[in-house]
Amino acid sequence: MYFKQFYLGCLAHASYLIGSEGEAAVVDPQRDVDQYIAEAEAQGFKIKHVIETHLHADFVSGHRELAGRTGAEIIFGAESGAAFPHRAVKDGEDLNLGRVTLRFLDTPGHTPESISILVIDNDVSPQPQKVLTGDALFIGDVGRPDLAGGRGYTAEQMAATLYDSLHSKLMKLDDAVEVYPAHGAGSMCGRNISKETSSTIGEQRRFNYALKPMSKDEFVRMMTADLPQAPAYFPRDAEINRTGAPTLDELPRPKELAPADVNALSKQGHLLLDVRASAAFGNAHVPSALNIGLSGQFATWCGTLIRIGTPIVLIADDAAAVDEAVMRLARVGIESVAGYLGGGMRAWDQAELETNAIPQMPVDELHHRISESAGLQLVDVRRDGEYNNGHVPGAINATLARLEQEVSRLDPKRATAVICASGYRSSAATSILERHNFTEIYNIVGGTNGWVNAGYAVESSDESRGK
Repeated sequence: MYFKQFYLGCLAHASYLIGSEGEAAVVDPQRDVDQYIAEAEAQGFKIKHVIETHLHADFVSGHRELAGRTGAEIIFGAESGAAFPHRAVKDGEDLNLGRVTLRFLDTPGHTPESISILVIDNDVSPQPQKVLTGDALFIGDVGRPDLAGGRGYTAEQMAATLYDSLHSKLMKLDDAVEVYPAHGAGSMCGRNISKETSSTIGEQRRFNYALKPMSKDEFVRMMTADLPQAPAYFPRDAEINRTGAPTLDELPRPKELAPADVNALSKQGHLLLDVRASAAFGNAHVPSALNIGLSGQFATWCGTLIRIGTPIVLIADDAAAVDEAVMRLARVGIESVAGYLGGGMRAWDQAELETNAIPQMPVDELHHRISESAGLQLVDVRRDGEYNNGHVPGAINATLARLEQEVSRLDPKRATAVICASGYRSSAATSILERHNFTEIYNIVGGTNGWVNAGYAVESSDESRGK
């Protein structure tokens, strides 16, 4: 048996190629599918099947394009309602792939149609050696139960179903069975996912908080409490996956635009998306531009912060970065890039058009400003759990995903410093605050990690509430 995991860090997404005796299956492919085709050819396999563990909400899958380019059949769970030719598999059904058997298990709970896949290498044993769990079981966590609300299910109903799937199906497997999920740390499909990308049933039984002994009612209460807001693009991506995305070569390449044209489009409502690193953005940028750097979880944050259908003009270091941005936007279903600033910021400067800057403040200076009681407004844009676990004393929590809705809580007339874990999310936040007429803004370089590494004190949410 040939088995390979492909891990896409910017989406915290894992996909798989399984092969035997010249035949292969791809599980949960990302939208750009060249790597699967190249790997299968290199190993002497023909891709015969493309399997989706569920209708993914956090990215657009490449199942239609991969099937179209290889002639493979597409496989979904029976409850998917996929609107294109596919094979709907039922619980306990087998698929033979050379000397390998793939056995499908219905494991609903994250979504109604979720399936897991037992992988059996018959040359080793008739018992399963691996299980691909999709988003039902992660390493250190389980799937969120609230993302199927638009399909008529409550989070409580799905959590109860997930409990049954975990305990009647997955936890019945032998401790030695290897676990391979569809997502890792950073995915919004879970809340406490480990940085590890594989594990075993035994390890999860011992260390996964959601698998500790508890009643179904206790599990439901735990899994439905304090759920973070799901990004607005999730329902749209799930629907794209149900109907099938167009192939990437159908997407037009954005036009190269002169600085004057970019300036005009900005005034007409186009979003200027600056994909450069935070330091470059802070040094000089086009006024009103939103900074989401290519270096981090670019696609996820674009899907979270950019309204679907918004016409976009890219600002990047070079043409290669433009192409990368277009691809990564397409991975989450954003296909509204109208153009890009030809020549980047150098061309903008040569046109003698206005630029803005956001100073990058090191943690030592932040500590000094706080110590001097300089009246600095400090905004922590990390997720609630990160903030609650420890933050700079006096910091206000306004999560990046909710910043547009919560900006009225802040005073635009005060000097404002923005902090996250490292400086990536905070740079995006400074660009949002700038668009809301905050005039003195600082991005904290190194973020809370840098603050802690420098030995400065933090407080927890309980400590701050007790003051």
